[in-house]
Amino acid sequence: MSINPATLANTNDGAAMLLPGPSQNEILHASRFLTDRLRQTDLSVPSIRCGGCIQKIERALNALEDVESARVNLTSKRVCVVWAGDGAPPPFVKALIDLGHTVHLESLEGSGPDRALSELVRALAVAGFATGNIMLLSVSIWSGADSAARNLFHAVSALIALPAVAYSGRVFFSSAVGALRHGHTNMDVPISIGVLLTCIMSLFETFEGGQHAYFEASVMLLFFLLIGRTLEHMMREKARRAVSGLAKLVPRVVQVVRGDGFIETHSISDVAPGMTVFVAAGERIPIDGRVAAGTSTVDQALVTGESSPRTAMVGSLVQAGTLNLTGPLNIEATATERDSFLSQMVRLMEAAEAGRPVYRRIADKAARLYAPVVHGAAFASFVGWMIVVGDFRQSAVVAVAVLIITCPCALGLAVPMVQVVAARRLFERGIMLKDGAALERLTEIDTVVFDKTGTLTMGTPVLRNIGASTPAHLAIAAAMASHSHHPISKELATIGYGLDPSEALGEVVEHPGLGLEVTVGPDTFRLGRAVWALDKVPAPMENADQTECVLSKNGALLEVFRFHDPLRPGVGEAISALKERGLTIHLLSGDRLGPVRQLASDLNIDA
Repeated sequence: MSINPATLANTNDGAAMLLPGPSQNEILHASRFLTDRLRQTDLSVPSIRCGGCIQKIERALNALEDVESARVNLTSKRVCVVWAGDGAPPPFVKALIDLGHTVHLESLEGSGPDRALSELVRALAVAGFATGNIMLLSVSIWSGADSAARNLFHAVSALIALPAVAYSGRVFFSSAVGALRHGHTNMDVPISIGVLLTCIMSLFETFEGGQHAYFEASVMLLFFLLIGRTLEHMMREKARRAVSGLAKLVPRVVQVVRGDGFIETHSISDVAPGMTVFVAAGERIPIDGRVAAGTSTVDQALVTGESSPRTAMVGSLVQAGTLNLTGPLNIEATATERDSFLSQMVRLMEAAEAGRPVYRRIADKAARLYAPVVHGAAFASFVGWMIVVGDFRQSAVVAVAVLIITCPCALGLAVPMVQVVAARRLFERGIMLKDGAALERLTEIDTVVFDKTGTLTMGTPVLRNIGASTPAHLAIAAAMASHSHHPISKELATIGYGLDPSEALGEVVEHPGLGLEVTVGPDTFRLGRAVWALDKVPAPMENADQTECVLSKNGALLEVFRFHDPLRPGVGEAISALKERGLTIHLLSGDRLGPVRQLASDLNIDA
């Protein structure tokens, strides 16, 4: 959806006003129904910066009539509003604008270069350059320079510091001015006041020929705060990429099959339930749906964690993000893109990052109280020193010091950043964290339940009996397997890479869910399931507890290839460490009983 930078919105009294945000109609179009009564609207608010912003936004939106809940995600800078009603949505866009924020329906981040990071890096570089040079001048002053040299160095320091503060401090000044303009404070207000007062006081000392100036303190404070803000931005960006990487698994353009059989290209957002989408072999399935035509094997590791692909045939349900391996499919959509399995996973990740566990709520409350407490303490320090010593200059120095020595950003961002980074790293390792509070509850657990495939094991098949395989048979199997996307075929093709089959193979035909077939003169070779490839299946293979693939010639067995799923490195040590802490270990798997029982025995898992 294309969003106007300014659109007309209706106020309660019927008058029209110009708002820098989406209109009511655009909001209605972008909202989705949760129930018959409740709707959800997701807004992008790129000006969210700290825990104080989160508190003010949630408090203002939750106070609106018909708003059931409002949640802010600092990582993705999005606001999720759940509201009730059949008509116009509550004026939550106007409420956000009144707080000094810009509002969009689509995230502006991730579309091209990261300009915010570039601005932070430039500001950091300028502040670092100024800090280093002013510190060199300050060393000379501290070393006992005479009054003339001291005054000269103070003046040179001012010429370096003032442009640096004006440029590098914009990150904090613009946020502070925006907050004060709308009648509230945030964590950038005490930072801005402290830096500006330090510069003003240093200029006064310079013009008066005083012994002390504090230009290095102002630029150094900006330098260290910008280091923290740059790192925080980079961590948030990495977390956003982990979440947005899910959505990038599927193409944004799909092939829609019309009623007359012709195929048209459409945006994924245009696909509605009932439409038929064509998915070629090797492509990601873009939408939740039911197979309308075709047979294939589908890699569902994203959904189930199991490495073994499942056969998809007419009537089978498939999820967005899974991989179609072996044959083309026509899929009848059963959900829109926004309601697909993949979109639900993205929302789960965002919910995990936006959660409010105990420690985060404590940090948020402290952040909300921080600015007024610090301002009050600085004012009290000034008044107290004026009463005791009666020296305005000394009292001002103490008051500014109270503002300078505190670093409010860490207070509101420490706990959220820990949870965001933890959620991202867990996700990268295949663990979905639905609620940030789960990290806190880990200290109270007494039982650990492990999945097998992809968790305790690598989740990829490895040929077990490679040494016992006949090279000629392995060469034929590898040549046939190179024509398939199946994980077992990929393993065979890799193992047999470079081996030339003794016979020139013709066209290899893949039978989804069964295996590969090729005809060489009068002979037919099959590679796949024993019940399909062999005329007579040997008794030991009928109830095999391991993954097997056979190569046959005219229905007669040539070779049996056995595969296993190797353990992840360090799994044994991890299980032993958990048991030493008194935790009960369970193994839960949808795999066959034999491999599961063997793995439990190898790892000394009782249940």
